[in-house]
Amino acid sequence: MKYSKSLIPTLREDPADAECVSHKLMLRAGLIRQVTRGSYDYLPLGLRVIRKVEKIVREEMDAAGCQEVLLPIVIPAELWQESGRWERYGKELLRVKDRSNRDFCIGPTHEEVITDLVRREIKSYRDLPKNLYQINTKYRDEVRPRFGLMRGREFIMKDGYSFHTSVEDLDRHYEVMKNAYLKIFQRCGLDARAVEADTGSIGGYSSHELVVLADTGESIIATCGKCDYTASAEIAASARPSAKKSKASSTVKEVHTPSLKTVEEVASYLKVEPSQMIKTLIYLTDKGLIVALIAGNLELNEVKLTNATGAAFLTMADEAAVKKLTGAEVGFAGPVSLPAEVQGIGKVRIIADISIEGISNAVTGANKTDYHLTGVCDARDFKAEKYIDLSSVKKGDVCPKCGKGKLDIVRGIEVGQVFKLGTKYSEALKAVFLDENGKEKPMIMGTYGIGIGRTAAAAIEQNNDENGIIWPLPLAPFHVELISVGEDSKVSETAEKIYAELMKNGIEVLFDDRAGRPGVKFADADLIGIPYQAIIGKKAIEQGKIEFKIRKTGERKMVGAKDIIDLINKELH
Repeated sequence: MKYSKSLIPTLREDPADAECVSHKLMLRAGLIRQVTRGSYDYLPLGLRVIRKVEKIVREEMDAAGCQEVLLPIVIPAELWQESGRWERYGKELLRVKDRSNRDFCIGPTHEEVITDLVRREIKSYRDLPKNLYQINTKYRDEVRPRFGLMRGREFIMKDGYSFHTSVEDLDRHYEVMKNAYLKIFQRCGLDARAVEADTGSIGGYSSHELVVLADTGESIIATCGKCDYTASAEIAASARPSAKKSKASSTVKEVHTPSLKTVEEVASYLKVEPSQMIKTLIYLTDKGLIVALIAGNLELNEVKLTNATGAAFLTMADEAAVKKLTGAEVGFAGPVSLPAEVQGIGKVRIIADISIEGISNAVTGANKTDYHLTGVCDARDFKAEKYIDLSSVKKGDVCPKCGKGKLDIVRGIEVGQVFKLGTKYSEALKAVFLDENGKEKPMIMGTYGIGIGRTAAAAIEQNNDENGIIWPLPLAPFHVELISVGEDSKVSETAEKIYAELMKNGIEVLFDDRAGRPGVKFADADLIGIPYQAIIGKKAIEQGKIEFKIRKTGERKMVGAKDIIDLINKELH
């Protein structure tokens, strides 16, 4: 492709509204342009990268025995109402009406649609298993779209769905798909890991995120230095000792703590360790009030709390709700003598972290402004509904798997996720099959997604320098950028000849044939980040030479004009 005929609108400066490296560089290199918040045009170079990601995905999915389909983007509400997600999914689901006032949504994911297709077409165990996938546009009405293609409203996604006769068959296929995903990202030139993850709004009973390691990533990951334990911070655990036990105080005492609300303030004032304090956090949910208890030296993980309660939503209670429950201002709540129900809000459930189980002589809020209680004991003075892991892990925590290694906390970019759904959707939508005995059973399902645009953006996050993008060869929009320098006719003739030879050899080449200053061409070449540059200048041509540059290392060497094709072929293979 000739640069002079192409749409490659590069920018010299970072756009003011771009927040992360990939967003800045995709805009500056002319790969994308914003239409509205969270929605982008893919320009020619950007689309070439997207198509290369898609090609790798298709090849690996087909190799794993999957079959490609294409499903509608606009989905009737009835399917989502059958699964129950029409009400539960929330504001991210873009709901629309047609001219007949019927409800539809723009698909953020397609579990309902694919399950409806399979329930109508597959009836017998002989027709299972099946894995069907598509590469299609999705829409999620993000409250705050940001980071370009990393978190948009409209995006391209590969989503696949498998159907099985047994959990054992799903488990086997799940590993096949997880390994296929790792191979996809390896082929894309990315350092990716499979990380235990929360199932979120998709649901199911087990999940792994595929995460590309990058300091700029949103995902926080806990990894062990001595074993293969890797988990997202949302569900990561650590090997923690039980609550410190001491001889229980015979009585609970009320202590005046004027204007002291934080754990640090109260612990210092009463001369106790933060671990001996009970932090009491109050949440509003669709199931009433949740009172979460955790040791004062730990941080509560809201994803773990949500999963433990089964709540559809969970938000921190406001001052009015806290006062209605405790009778005190925020900062003085505690689990002792709480009512079982609050009029106008609902039932009160107490859920405690394992750090609270068996705790004695603890300090907690007195449910009275400016007062705390000392000598508080679990089971005697309050009782939680359950005691489970609710804490966020920290760097240096002991690994829960091997019990020896220390956890490290790293960042990454989620580029894919796989789920064991079980019968969550097949039971709701009555997707059943007849087994060998003619008995009707629900299909066992898995689902598998890859963000196509996110993968391209993640490649930039992992591969860039102060001059621009450094594309991994498999995703690069072109293999080589051919740059002619100067207006000399000999340079132009040589460049045209080499351009024709490169294309004849099946080498993808961008030919910068523009008139203009060499510095502009070199800056644009580094910004766009094509792996190899062949530079044709007057002085070099007079010596029968061409300058060859490797973008990643900056290495340059002079090569005979007749040898350039062989050298490039060698680098590519």
